[in-house]
Amino acid sequence: MAFLKEEIESLNRQFRGIAPQEIISWALSNSTKPLVTTNFRPYEVAILHAVTDVSADIPIIWCDTGYNTPNTYRHAEELISLLGLNIKLYVPKQTSAHRDTVIGIPQIDNPLHATFTEQVKLEPFRRAMKEHKPDVWFTNLRKGQTAHRDSLDVLSLSNDGVLKVSPFYHWSDTQLDTYLKDHQLPNEHKYFDPTKVLENRECGLHT
Repeated sequence: MAFLKEEIESLNRQFRGIAPQEIISWALSNSTKPLVTTNFRPYEVAILHAVTDVSADIPIIWCDTGYNTPNTYRHAEELISLLGLNIKLYVPKQTSAHRDTVIGIPQIDNPLHATFTEQVKLEPFRRAMKEHKPDVWFTNLRKGQTAHRDSLDVLSLSNDGVLKVSPFYHWSDTQLDTYLKDHQLPNEHKYFDPTKVLENRECGLHT
C-alpha cells in the first residue's frame, strides 16, 4: 500500500515512544512482501530479534561484501542459528581475490572507491531488491548515525517508493544495550565496512 508524505509524517508523530514490536506489527499488517536487510554490524541483532519475534520466516537479506571481519562472520553464524533466520545471501559477482588483484580496496578519496562500492555493495543490493520486490523494508537505521539519517524517521520512503521502517530509530546505544540484556542477545563490535570506512559516511543504500 502506498503512503503519502503527509500520512508518513503523521504516523511518525504517533510512533514516538511506541514499542518496536508494535511498529513492526503495524508495518506487517500493511505489507504483502516485507523483508529485512542486515549486515550484522553492532546492534543489528535488535532489529533481527524484534522482527522475527513477530514474523519468524520473514526474508532476511544479507549482502555480504566479502570483506567482513572474522568476528562479524562468527557473529552472523551465531545469530542465524540462534534466531533461525531465513537468510537470503547476496554476494558480489566478482570474487574478493579478483578484485584485490585489480583495484584492491581504494581509499575514499580515490575515484576507484565508487567502483569498489558499486561492486561489493550497491549491485548486490539492487539485485536483491529487484528479485524480492518488497513493499516494506525493515532496517536498523538510527538517528545520530549520519547527517542523512538524521533527516529520516521511523518511517521513510526509499528512492523506489518502498516504505522503510526503522523501529529503533530514536533509541540510544544505552537503550539497545538494555534490550539486548533483557533478551539475552549477543552483540559484536569488531566490525568494518570498507565502503564507508568512516562511521559518519553513507555507502549509498539509504540516500
